[in-house]
Amino acid sequence: MKRLRNPRTGIDQGDLVVFSEFDSGGSMWTGEGARERRKTVRFSEAFARPPTVQVSMSMWDMDTSAAVRAELVAENITATGFDVVFRTWADSRVARVRAAWMAIGDMPFEDDWVVD
Repeated sequence: MKRLRNPRTGIDQGDLVVFSEFDSGGSMWTGEGARERRKTVRFSEAFARPPTVQVSMSMWDMDTSAAVRAELVAENITATGFDVVFRTWADSRVARVRAAWMAIGDMPFEDDWVVD
């Protein structure tokens, strides 16, 4: 986690393999139709509230004999983590995907009051 000089703002980032299925014959590589893979990410420290999260593909390995159809999104964002979600459909064949992510948001601060 990186904290800016403003102690209320934090930045966390990472890179993870979402899946690799070409060598195991998984449905991303051999299947057709709508398919989805999810990976849960946990932040290195909890944010004060759900941060803004950006995801991007840092590596993809796709068959070029069909159209490349893909969606990569962050879902279920909380103060402690989120899900990286990759989707494809129709006859696209995806061997493997790696995703980079960055979260920016408010951090808990020692002078914050907790009011119930």
